[in-house]
Amino acid sequence: MQKLPAIDLTTRVTAPNDPGLMRMARMDCDWHGENTRVLANMTHPSIEFLPAMVTGTPGMLDLAEAERPANEEWWLIFEGQNPQKLVSVLGKLLPFLARKGMRVLYYAFDEASRSMPCFRELAPYLNVLIHDESPLDSRSLTALPPSGLRIHRSWVANLLPFAAPYNEAPEPKILFLGSKLGLTEHRKKQIAYLHKRFGECFVAIHDHSVGVAERTTLNRYKVSVCPEGRKFGTSAMSATHTDRPFWSGCLGMVPVSEDSKQGGRLEHLAADGLLLRYPHGDLASLGAACEQALEMPNDKRKRIYEYYNRHETVGAVVADAIATQP
Repeated sequence: MQKLPAIDLTTRVTAPNDPGLMRMARMDCDWHGENTRVLANMTHPSIEFLPAMVTGTPGMLDLAEAERPANEEWWLIFEGQNPQKLVSVLGKLLPFLARKGMRVLYYAFDEASRSMPCFRELAPYLNVLIHDESPLDSRSLTALPPSGLRIHRSWVANLLPFAAPYNEAPEPKILFLGSKLGLTEHRKKQIAYLHKRFGECFVAIHDHSVGVAERTTLNRYKVSVCPEGRKFGTSAMSATHTDRPFWSGCLGMVPVSEDSKQGGRLEHLAADGLLLRYPHGDLASLGAACEQALEMPNDKRKRIYEYYNRHETVGAVVADAIATQP
């Protein structure tokens, strides 16, 4: 992790002379690096987590040859769509690791059961699958072991809990958190409306320009607006969201979340007052939710901060899932 910022990415992109592409490559590298950090620092009251072994594709041979002490339980954890990088060896590697007592957890996102070609090859060996789509693809579903644990939830905050201190007096401003989707017509309407209504109290990030290390500085704002993500327009993704509401809550901002067209996105959080939600594309409701968020008293915002840091980080979700396994 210490060496990560110095890694030369020019050999890993198709156009190293493109500054925009290099910037995206750096952010993606740092983002996946942060996933590694949070998974290597998991805690749970009923589990003693030992130092993690972090491996890429070349290190899988070392993992296969390693001997697990009898008093330890080993878990191989995949995230995102990284299993596809091992597509050439999964068929041999996973049965071998299973015979050695290795357990496998996969925290998937971006409709992996539909969009990741190797999913059905991985599926039979999954002790735990955490997925953002529902229902799962029917063909992929039949490949999963009946005894495996399946959890439907969003990809949450890849932050260490309480990485940012609680800001008692943030700027009374609204931060629009854009993404790779960029300035679509849908988002342009929301940005224009909020700028007209709130003036200098509105700040917009309309691309994917927030670096991992910069996120904690955003706790200077009181409210975040989290529009629908680029992969979340399908019915299978209607109940989940991008990670933005989750790390916004961890930073002490009040998340204002755009609902799906089907409705019911992040239902339990909205029902419990842990975020404010507005109907898909409804500008008047968006404005009203932002007003409510700006007026939220400190005790309620502190409750959001505490809850997200304790329950809505990647490490907490994965540790809880492992703890349920016999």
